[in-house]
Amino acid sequence: IQVGLLNIMEERDVQIRGYRVRLPLDVFVVASANPEDYTNRGRIITPLKDRYGAQIRTHYPKNMETEIAIMEQERSRFEEDGDLRVNVPSYMKEIVAEVTRLARRSPDINQRSGVSVRASIADYEALLANAYRRAIRIGEKEIVPRISDLPYLVPTISGKLEFETVEEGREEQIIDRLMQGAVLAVFNRYFSLGELEAVVAKFKAGYSVEVGHQTPSADYTKIVKQTEGLDAAVEKLGAGRSRPAIASAAEFVLEGLHLNKRLNRDKIAGRFQYRG
Repeated sequence: IQVGLLNIMEERDVQIRGYRVRLPLDVFVVASANPEDYTNRGRIITPLKDRYGAQIRTHYPKNMETEIAIMEQERSRFEEDGDLRVNVPSYMKEIVAEVTRLARRSPDINQRSGVSVRASIADYEALLANAYRRAIRIGEKEIVPRISDLPYLVPTISGKLEFETVEEGREEQIIDRLMQGAVLAVFNRYFSLGELEAVVAKFKAGYSVEVGHQTPSADYTKIVKQTEGLDAAVEKLGAGRSRPAIASAAEFVLEGLHLNKRLNRDKIAGRFQYRG
């Protein structure tokens, strides 16, 4: 194919079984390549590269806002399905973008191969897909991603990264650490620990809750009402009266407190129990 392109781009003709055929071609050829990694694609041969009129070197998004804008623009859309509505809280978008940004600085990730914004797009799509599945299964009309959806991003993330380690089972640990770091960073941008002391005190008094990605949103509404201080935190995140949004916000606050070592968390049969 590349040899054929040589003639098309320079001589404006093609050869078919040795016969030169001149065609009134009006083509604009654009090619993309990662100069550091040709593992899964062919290298552009030097004579063909000389035919290109310009070369543009791209870079990672310079800030999180740009990364999120690209994620939103490029993600696959769900087909219209009755009354289902997608509502992604800003902190969940930031967590997905932060995972990618942390991966770009991680010594466990091959930085020569890089971590493109395609990783953010794929992770965002996987997050929404699991939220969509949950909404269908438990009969809710609003699709809102939660923290408990993040483990379902592992296969997607692992397919977009090239790891430095070859140790079996280590890749999942690296991804888990990236996701925890992202949640912690985003949580600390939204809250100071001082404003959640009432929530921590409730759990220290012996209170505990159990949540999971299949837990109905109505259950979280009860948790928020029973936990002093949690309602104010959920309101600060802009959940409003939407039960699925309240569920997402409650999980975000609880996980943030756990990662800040203010709550303990146990994993029980695919669900998470938070306690003091």
